[in-house]
Amino acid sequence: MSADPKPLYQEVILDHNKKPRNYGTLEHASHQAEGLNPLCGDHIYVALNVEGDAVHSIAFHGESCAICKASASMMTMAVKGKTPAEAEQLVHAFVDMATGRDQAPGAPAAPALPGMARLSVFSGIRDLPMRVKCAILPWHTLQAALNSQTSVTTEAQADPMQAPMGDA
Repeated sequence: MSADPKPLYQEVILDHNKKPRNYGTLEHASHQAEGLNPLCGDHIYVALNVEGDAVHSIAFHGESCAICKASASMMTMAVKGKTPAEAEQLVHAFVDMATGRDQAPGAPAAPALPGMARLSVFSGIRDLPMRVKCAILPWHTLQAALNSQTSVTTEAQADPMQAPMGDA
C-alpha cells in the first residue's frame, strides 16, 4: 500500500463532490447558519435538527468548491447521531488537523474521536494554505449553528483561522 495519501484524498474529494451526502435543505431546522468565504466564493448553509441530546438530521446546501462541498458532506456524516458537545469536539479536532495546529510544537495529543479516522484524508490540506478555509468553512458554519449564530465568514477580523475556536 502506498504511503502517499494524495490519491485517496483526491478520490474522496471527487466522490463527495459528485455525490454529496445530506445535500439539500432541511425543513423546520432547530439550528441553522450561513457560511461565507468571500475570497473564493464558497457560500453554504448548514441546518440541523437536534432532538433530545443528539443531532437527529443535518443537511447543507449552497455554492462551493469541491473541497468545501466534500468537507461539508463528510462533516454531516460524522456528526449525525452525535450530541452537540461531541459535534463541537469534532469541529475542534477537524480544524486543528486541517490547519496543522495539532502538529504545532507543544500541542497536546488529540484524543482519538470517533469519526476522525475517515476525516484524516483532509490532513494534507494544511499544505495548501489557500484551500484550508475551503475545508474548514462547513465546520465553522456548523459551530455557528450549534451556538445560535446566524452566520460566519472568513473575512478579515471574522476569519475563523485567526480567531480562537470558541469565538469563530
